[in-house]
Amino acid sequence: MKKIIALVLCLVMVFALCACGESNTTTTAPAAGSATEAPADEPAAAGSVYYLNFKPEQDQQWQDLAKSYTEQTGVPVTVVTAASGTYEETLAAEMAKSEAPTLFQVNGPVGLANWKDYCYDLSGTPLYGELTNDSFALKDGDQVLGIAYVIESYGIIANKTLLEKAGHSIDEINSFETLKAVVEDITARKDELGFSAFTSAGMDGSSDWRFKTHLANLPIYFEYKEDGISSTPAIKGTYLDNYKAIWDLYINNATCDPKELSGKTGSDAENEMLNGEAVFFQNGSWEYGALSAKLSDDDMVMIPIYIGVGDEPNQGLCTGTENFWCVNKDAGEENVQATLDFLYWCVTSEEGTNALANDMGFVIPFKNAVESSNLFVKQDAAYTAEGKTPVSWNFTTMPSEEWKNGVGSALTAYAAGTGDWDAVVTAFVDGWATEYQLVNG
Repeated sequence: MKKIIALVLCLVMVFALCACGESNTTTTAPAAGSATEAPADEPAAAGSVYYLNFKPEQDQQWQDLAKSYTEQTGVPVTVVTAASGTYEETLAAEMAKSEAPTLFQVNGPVGLANWKDYCYDLSGTPLYGELTNDSFALKDGDQVLGIAYVIESYGIIANKTLLEKAGHSIDEINSFETLKAVVEDITARKDELGFSAFTSAGMDGSSDWRFKTHLANLPIYFEYKEDGISSTPAIKGTYLDNYKAIWDLYINNATCDPKELSGKTGSDAENEMLNGEAVFFQNGSWEYGALSAKLSDDDMVMIPIYIGVGDEPNQGLCTGTENFWCVNKDAGEENVQATLDFLYWCVTSEEGTNALANDMGFVIPFKNAVESSNLFVKQDAAYTAEGKTPVSWNFTTMPSEEWKNGVGSALTAYAAGTGDWDAVVTAFVDGWATEYQLVNG
């Protein structure tokens, strides 16, 4: 009997030692795309994810997706969203901290030039293998340093119901001149109609990007197209008169006096659209979620931004991306792997792809993409199917955020009557050359 007890005790001790050894074993990350429930007292993967998000309009959706992933895998995922118009400065501040973002984004080649020394080479990763086209990769030589994660469109959103109340149809509008005629007629009768043509073109930080960046893309696009180029160290300003014409149309036919624009916000414009105070609202496919809370798909349509250049009846929406994921190579091996696993899950799992398509309204350039229910995404596809030519996103070639700010300040002063259009031209053309030299040497 004593021998049996001794043998049992020995076995217990061996089991205990094995168990102690297992408790010190590093837990490995789950295979990408296979998020499983983790034990409550132990994470399912080493490392963590810190995503500095660029898009305030999708903050809650990213928070929800991060929470779900953490619950399923045990991997901590933190999402911090920079305030609109402050991403670059926020990124600079966060990257200087000991707990820097493991995942951030750049807007294209110009943005990459500032951050490429921090970027992990994504070539050969499962995430890179999920891209539908290599054109969505941002490269530096043979290295893949950024991957586009959303294709978006913007234009002029119109409330068709209000337009019809004003006695007009969306079918009337297929050029700058036809848009101008409708807009000015609404303005002439705005008191009897009870609404204005355009929402306020707010020029505070939450709204000015719509005009100093997105609207400014139009004259750049047409200049590039005419000259057969895709970037330039010296913009000529060929179509700045057309930029002036559309800006004048916006600010002189809106819900407020042009002098008030410096204090108007993105929320002001959105609420004016939601409350039926205006027919037209320059914005993008990312705005669908907010507008659809009150307006039906039958109420809304997105039309191209016409500036009086090119084959306007065959012009499509402005479609492209300035959103490239970059993984911080200095985040540590475990955090880098955790970040890659999280991104792979986002673009391959049913939950991740549904969240990106339906909750965020994204068209994603990955093989397992879910068709978006976003009305404006569908309208962009319809324009393309009809043979209309999309306007490419060329603002990724804008030399710097400082250049944008200079153009924005000049636009604001012009609207307020404290500056003239020549100052806008100077900020656009001379500012481009100066900033290009400062950034690129």
